[in-house]
Amino acid sequence: MELIKEDIFRKQIGKSLSGGYLFFGDEDYLKSITLRSAREAICPDESLSFFNDVRFEAIDYSPDAILSAMMAPPMMTEQKIVTVSGLDMNNMRPDSLEDLLEVLAFLPQYDHTVLILSVPAGNLEEGTLPKRPSKLLSRLSEVLTPVWFESVTGARLAAWVGKHFVHHGVSASPAVCAKLISIAGNSMFTLAAETEKLSYYVLSHGRSEVSEADVDEIAIPELSSDTFAMTNALLEGRYEDALHALEFMKFHRTDPVQVLGEISRSLCDLLSVKALQEDGATVAEIASILGIRSEYRVRLYLNAASGQSRRRLSRAVELCSEADLSLKQGASGSLPIERLICGL
Repeated sequence: MELIKEDIFRKQIGKSLSGGYLFFGDEDYLKSITLRSAREAICPDESLSFFNDVRFEAIDYSPDAILSAMMAPPMMTEQKIVTVSGLDMNNMRPDSLEDLLEVLAFLPQYDHTVLILSVPAGNLEEGTLPKRPSKLLSRLSEVLTPVWFESVTGARLAAWVGKHFVHHGVSASPAVCAKLISIAGNSMFTLAAETEKLSYYVLSHGRSEVSEADVDEIAIPELSSDTFAMTNALLEGRYEDALHALEFMKFHRTDPVQVLGEISRSLCDLLSVKALQEDGATVAEIASILGIRSEYRVRLYLNAASGQSRRRLSRAVELCSEADLSLKQGASGSLPIERLICGL
């Protein structure tokens, strides 16, 4: 399998894009920016976007719809772009995957169409790259050119933050950029928002350079909103991390019922996987029994459950039931979830 890095793909935009591409990897921010750039290069005229910039999300996706979009000729230009975003490849049914691969195999017949399948981070098992790709990634690479969006870290990320400040009309030293990353984390989505916010703050005070004091004053510490990570923090006794994650969700007005439902589902899955493993079931058998379509996800659950006893997991599920009852009886806000975190 021959893959290319995202920086190589971005150099090709506007020059020689053709055929189909698979966007995968951890850095979803760069995927979204690169996807937008490809759309603007192929379909610069927004008045023709209905014909030349066809977009599908997971909710409205179907292989037949993709095929129809591929076949239709572009309007008043040589190329059109078709994009598919949000698919969970790890949990796609085998027959659905085969249908998708069959449709994508027709792409060379329609050289007027550039197709990009953009998979969110965590929705495609990658294997050990670049030498040992997963079976799924290898099959997709037979019909699409894989474009790898690795996480951006270290000096490259700090340089990116510095360029974002310049884009907003201010400057920041490497030390300031590094400080912002240490506080806000490595997420480029978060850092983009933080650089914009800091830039406007500094400009509003009549200055053009961001200081470390500004970062201390304005930047918001990194908080994970991932309920699976929150569940792990809860089970491992990292109650402060779990409460921080809950605060993040409250800030974004996430429904407490939804949060508790996700936590409960994760805990029940962990308990079921743990019980089956202790009873001698293999990864494949666990996936079959529980109806989990991806063995990769089973291995994630097994890793999270290792070091946790069935008794502790059962207790956590019981506390979730109590919190759920409390919410249904009209308890205020996320208080039952806070009690759950502190009571385990």
